[in-house]
Amino acid sequence: MAPTALVDLGPIAQLRAGRLPRRLTQLFAGLILYGVSLAMMVRGDLGLAPWDVLHSGLIRHVPLTLGQAVVVMSFVVLLLWIPLREKPGLGTVANAVVVGVSADATLAVLEVPGPTPARVALMAGGVVVCGIATAMYIGAQFGRGPRDGLMTGFARRTGLSLRLVRTCLEVSVVLIGLLLGGGLGLGTVLFALGIGPITQALMPLFVVDLSD
Repeated sequence: MAPTALVDLGPIAQLRAGRLPRRLTQLFAGLILYGVSLAMMVRGDLGLAPWDVLHSGLIRHVPLTLGQAVVVMSFVVLLLWIPLREKPGLGTVANAVVVGVSADATLAVLEVPGPTPARVALMAGGVVVCGIATAMYIGAQFGRGPRDGLMTGFARRTGLSLRLVRTCLEVSVVLIGLLLGGGLGLGTVLFALGIGPITQALMPLFVVDLSD
């Protein structure tokens, strides 16, 4: 059986596509889990995902929590969608808000583990949970997140490959984050190497079929 395909729908078509209870539940569960994964990597304190290196650096200079920085940067990125002519969907807007709120809520209850093995486990678990979360919210077929749309928009406008554009964007945000004092470490490398394969392996489980 051929795998269920992801489709590129406009905002109204996303809502008309059907199977809304399943898709909405999966979308918001995935976004909440994404915030949880971010908090897990923060508490592991062994390096963050590339964009979170930027967020962690930003909060050293402005009176924001990490989750608030995620929300603010999401809407800054959405402003860059305008010249790229990307169209946000429900999932885009939900992503911009829910991930940051979930991250702050998780950080409020998740304690810092003491022993290094526990920190490594928390960091690695964060990468795995993020892969699950990414497959869930993308598979719900409500559009791209702010940062994913920036990548696809640049790729479409420049003609460069998605891989090259993603690499350039993530290297850029890591460098800016480091200049601001953000945290880079083993977790950053593990995230960069692991998130793609984990998401790809799990995607067939979560892509909702809209062909009916």
